[in-house]
Amino acid sequence: MKHLIKLFLQVCIITAFAQKPADPLAHTFSTVARDVNTGEMAVAVQSHWFSVGSVVSWGEAGVGVVATQSFVNKSFGPRGLDLLKNGKSPQETVDLLLLDDEGKEFRQLAILDRQGRVATHTGKNCIDMAGHSNGENFSVQANMMLNNKVVPAMEKAWKENDKLPLAERMVEVLKAAQKVGGDIRGKQSAALLVVAGEASAEPWNDRLIDLRVDDAREPIDELSRLLKVFRAYEHMNSGDLYVEKNEMQKAMDEYGKAMKMFPDNLEMQYWTAITLANNKDIKQASAMLQKIYKADASWRELTRRLPKVGLLNVSEKELSELLH
Repeated sequence: MKHLIKLFLQVCIITAFAQKPADPLAHTFSTVARDVNTGEMAVAVQSHWFSVGSVVSWGEAGVGVVATQSFVNKSFGPRGLDLLKNGKSPQETVDLLLLDDEGKEFRQLAILDRQGRVATHTGKNCIDMAGHSNGENFSVQANMMLNNKVVPAMEKAWKENDKLPLAERMVEVLKAAQKVGGDIRGKQSAALLVVAGEASAEPWNDRLIDLRVDDAREPIDELSRLLKVFRAYEHMNSGDLYVEKNEMQKAMDEYGKAMKMFPDNLEMQYWTAITLANNKDIKQASAMLQKIYKADASWRELTRRLPKVGLLNVSEKELSELLH
């Protein structure tokens, strides 16, 4: 009898482990959401797992976004988006994805479509603390958390930061999760993906923000920093467009906003100085450039190369003043 009991227990253990999927263990907390004003959709995620953004976050402009986590079934990302594109609701999509998935009780999945409809699944075998909460235009979900405070904190942060742009709002949700404990294992990577609410004829421009921190001591802080850099370069890009239109004052206003955000960034300072030079403010441009050259002499050589390609339109005398 003892041998039979021992054999029975061994079979149960083997069976239990066989049912556990052999997929990446991206245990994590994440949020999927939509901005009601712009229609933009986003996924934000943090985990003690390398490069979490490469497995959890999926999105397509004009279609929706997907977060697939816990024991990750990566196929849920592209397959989920295809089902949405073919007219399925988020709930129908979740149901179809899980229908023949033997590891569904180990999965956590959240899907949001372009209308802001949401469906979420937390399998009964997700590691505690695990759960989710969703509503119109958002869902927050987490598994393997230190405590049961994470999901409520994420939902609260989503609702309290409704004045922020979608990307910044998503980061605040991640910060709230980490503040109350976050992943029981700690921190390693984070990601933020934002796609347009409507698809355009230029799909390469429809992925509005795609930031990843693959391995860092403080991944959410680094993600927040990268988002700030992204915003600064948005001002730089706007300035460049104004230069093309010969609207120099507007260009300088945009460059000024960027430099105010990152006053030590030589790249921003340099192209602002070049714009000043092209606008015939040689004296101010030269003063800025001399400080840049002092920090890194390579920028002086770059200045020499710009007239040849038409990016610096000055006389020989003016060029000499800019170089020395």
